[in-house]
Amino acid sequence: MAGSPHVLRAAGRAAVPWKNGGGVTREIAAGPEGAAMDAFDWRISLAEVTADGPFSVFDGVDRTLTVVEGAGIHLLVGGEHHIVDEPLWPHDFPGDLPAEGRLPAGPVVNLNVMWRRGRTRAETAVVRGAVRLLPPPGGAVLALALDGGTVIDGTDIALGPYDAVLATGTSPGVLRTMGDAVLVTLSPA
Repeated sequence: MAGSPHVLRAAGRAAVPWKNGGGVTREIAAGPEGAAMDAFDWRISLAEVTADGPFSVFDGVDRTLTVVEGAGIHLLVGGEHHIVDEPLWPHDFPGDLPAEGRLPAGPVVNLNVMWRRGRTRAETAVVRGAVRLLPPPGGAVLALALDGGTVIDGTDIALGPYDAVLATGTSPGVLRTMGDAVLVTLSPA
């Protein structure tokens, strides 16, 4: 896969129960590919949250949660209250602290980016317009389209809602969106 983009279609993602059994997630990508929940360096997924409840605890893992559908979620992380009520605003928190989510205005879909401390660093940004996809040395970049009409200039790659492209090695080019996309840059620690 080095040097070429890998397209990850939303239609191919299976719904999998959360680690704690309290909901459903659809994995977009993980590193290393196919890594178990206790062995990934990084993992990116979409979670459908339909009820209040606890989050799974991941020892040694940091997380970024971005609400991509719905009005928001209130988090209680290690006893500290976090209100994530603005869609498309990445929110970081430690994944090894007990966390609970409350839905004040109904169900949400969250983009979850998780990375293991000491192995990987992750940066999450919501983008619109044109941005060059630049994988860092030894790392990767993943772009997730939130709307249709997302393309990589000069290629035949077109992304619909929740389709993603993962690139390592050299840049696959410029991502151009008609709406919003989430860009996750994954670097070795």
